Order: sequence, then C-alpha cells, then structure tokens
Amino acid sequence: MVKLLCALGLVCLLSLLAGRYPSAGFTAPSTFIHDRLARNLLLSLRLPRLIAALLLGLALGAGGTVFQMLFSNPLVEPGFLGVSQGAAFGAAAAIVLGGTAAWLIQISAACFAFVGLGASYLLARHFRFGGWTLRLVLAGITVSALFSAGVGILKYTADPMSQLPEITFWLLGGLWSVGWKEVLSVLPVVLLAALLLFAHRWRLNLLSMDDRTAFSFGIAPVRERLILLAAATAATAAVISISGMISWVGLIVPHMARKLFSANSRWSLPGAMMLGACFTIVCDTLARTLLAGEIPLGVLTSFIGACFFIILLTKKSTKRGR
Repeated sequence: MVKLLCALGLVCLLSLLAGRYPSAGFTAPSTFIHDRLARNLLLSLRLPRLIAALLLGLALGAGGTVFQMLFSNPLVEPGFLGVSQGAAFGAAAAIVLGGTAAWLIQISAACFAFVGLGASYLLARHFRFGGWTLRLVLAGITVSALFSAGVGILKYTADPMSQLPEITFWLLGGLWSVGWKEVLSVLPVVLLAALLLFAHRWRLNLLSMDDRTAFSFGIAPVRERLILLAAATAATAAVISISGMISWVGLIVPHMARKLFSANSRWSLPGAMMLGACFTIVCDTLARTLLAGEIPLGVLTSFIGACFFIILLTKKSTKRGR
C-alpha cells in the first residue's frame, strides 16, 4: 500500500511536468521558476486538471468496489443504478433546453444522477419478483434504459450545428474544460463520501453476505447498504457532472485492487481508490499529450480498460486450465 501511495505521488509529479509548453515532453522543474507563462499554465490549468483526474479515479474506483461487493457481482460499476445514464440525460437536457453554460450542465447532470438512483430504489420497492438485490438490479437496468431512450430523443431534437456536438463531446468524456471553479464545486462531496466509505470499509465484508448472515452480526443490512450506495453515488454523480461519461474505470480498477490486495475490503477499497486515481491521471495525461488534438478521456479509458480486462480474464482462465 505504501508503494502504491509513492507511485501515485510520482504519477502526479510526472503529470504536472508533462505537456507541450515550452516544448513537447517533460518540462524541467526549474522552468516554472523562471518562465512566468509556464508557471501560470501549471497553476491555472494543469494543477486543477490533475486534482480533477485524481478525484475522478478515486470516486469511480471506490464506487466500483462498493457496488461490486454489495451486489456480489463483478460486472457492475458506479453508474449501475441509472446514475450514469441519468447524468447523461441531465446534461443533454440542459444543453438542449438551457444552453451550453458549464454550471447549468453540471448541476443538471448531478441532479438527474440522483434522480436515477431514487427512481431505481422506488421502482425496486414495487417489483414483486426476487430478493431485494435482484429487484434493485432489474430496476437499475430499467431506469438506465429509459434515460438512454431520453438521451436519444434529445439528440434527435438537438440543433445539429451547435447543441448536438456539445452533447456528443460530453458523452465522450474529458477534463479539457475543468478549472479551479469546477474542482472546488465537487471537492467537498467527493471527500466526504470517500471518508464515509473508507471508515466503513470493513463492514463491506459483512454486507456482501446475505441478509440473515449480516443481521446475525448485529448490523442492519438494508439500511447500511443504502447509506453506502448513496455515498458512492454522490461521489460518482459529482465527478461525472464535470467530466462527462467516463467508462471502465469503476469496472476494471476494483478487479485490479482485489488481485493486488486480496478480496478483503479493508485493503481492496483504499487500494481501488489509489489505483483509480493513478489510472485516470495516466489516461488524462496521455489524452492531452499523445496527439496535437486532445483525445476524449472516456475513449482512452474504455480502450485501456478493455485491454486490461482481457488480460485479467485470460490469466484467470489460464490458471484454471492448469
């Protein structure tokens, strides 16, 4: 864990030094002392973007671990209960109906992310098939499908010259428009949610069991699961509202954390937080430095995450075959 923390610090340092000014590649630290423009670039653009990428990876990594353990399903992610599609619908609605103001898109995306969670919970209470976890899963799939259809309608009605490109870029995901204002707007939510999840990380082991077993240990499984799900969703909604749709981080990072630190959530949860932060910082640095034009972060995380996932599954199947 200490080695991973040191690796995170090194990744942050290299990300701050990487860029295209004054020349492509890594900039010597002394340059920021003598070059005023380079210093302003570091403090006004690279540093807030680095913090945003760190918060994004931390929230998605922690949220993915919580969702996968509570649902006992390794294929779920933080946006599972209609959160991601709800945020996408909120952002698209704000662009089509209210213009392209960044603050309006951010607030609308965050609000509809919580609407997705609330709708999934209420719908699950009215389902009459299966246990609570299965009903919540089915409700999340249903709500996500409804919001996805809504996004399609909004894209169809959007102005193809101005609104449609804005919706498309938001859905691709990226941190190109993030500054100190956006970072400070989500920082309190992400930190409070992360602290709550970290403080209750050992209880995830109990809550991943069935209700009767969890109740025998003296905890209220339904209530505590909802609290942890709400905290994970709050952090996810906050970061998605400023970054757009970022895929695969919340899915692949928990797998990597369990492989490195075991399935015990006391270690896998903080491991997933740091791994997620490292992953998104590396991806964002590559997104803004690989080509002359910036690569959408969501595209890069999907590509790299899918490659990692193939490697993990291949190694696992090879081990079983032996």
